[in-house]
Amino acid sequence: MDASSPLTALPVLLLGTILLVIVIGITWAGMRIRMKAAGRARAAAGRAEDVDEEEDANGAIVSAVLGLLALLLGFTFALAVNRFETRRALVLEEANAIGTAYLQTQVLPQPHRERLSMLLISYTDNRVVLAQQETPESRRQRLADNDRIVNDIWAATLAGFDSIKHLDMSNALVSSVNAVIDMDTSRKAGRMTHVPEEVFWVLIVYVLVAAAIIGYIVRSRSNFHLACVMHVLIVMSLMLIIDIDRPAAGGIRESQYPMELLSASMHAQPRAAYDRWRTPVAPPPME
Repeated sequence: MDASSPLTALPVLLLGTILLVIVIGITWAGMRIRMKAAGRARAAAGRAEDVDEEEDANGAIVSAVLGLLALLLGFTFALAVNRFETRRALVLEEANAIGTAYLQTQVLPQPHRERLSMLLISYTDNRVVLAQQETPESRRQRLADNDRIVNDIWAATLAGFDSIKHLDMSNALVSSVNAVIDMDTSRKAGRMTHVPEEVFWVLIVYVLVAAAIIGYIVRSRSNFHLACVMHVLIVMSLMLIIDIDRPAAGGIRESQYPMELLSASMHAQPRAAYDRWRTPVAPPPME
């Protein structure tokens, strides 16, 4: 969604409050218009049969309007949740890719081993913090750090590859690091994929039109209060969908637990622990 759009710029709670006030106001205006129309109808002394037929027609209209609204909300909710599940799956895939690259990095000789290992740790820590940033400024800074570390990781991989290119697993190391870089792009794309903004605008317009129809049918203050309760539930559902569709600023975000677990493991496990059963390589003979 466009960053300048109210659907993106405004906090979800404020956006929901504004929409709820407008919806209730439209319902109240519709009720007042209906009351005036009913007064004119009583003055015209309409028949009771006509009134009953009108009530039946109004009930059918309300059922159709609310049924279609529920269908639209359910369809939009499914789109938002599908994107949320995709982002959550990408977190686990990225954690696995980084973990594999980190383990394969341990076959490198020094200083390539330590350099690439530390870069992968820094990259993981930055990814965890990046997913928790609230302000656009902090996200831009973290994204810049992310891109810089990615470039450093690839440069360190190329430098380390020259020292093991005679080994069979040299290509596996390059492939694993390349998978990490691919996951970086995949997660960025996943966070930039939203439910089309036009869908939300159509939903909002539909909610406003439904509020006007319901307000026109409402006849008493008690029914108006019940209609307000229904509007609260509808607006809450719409705001929930919008919040899920805000991966960087919403309250509902994909869990970073796999990345946090990986970061803790890499920090706790020293690189020297992987050498405890390795046979030291003899230095080349002196000529």
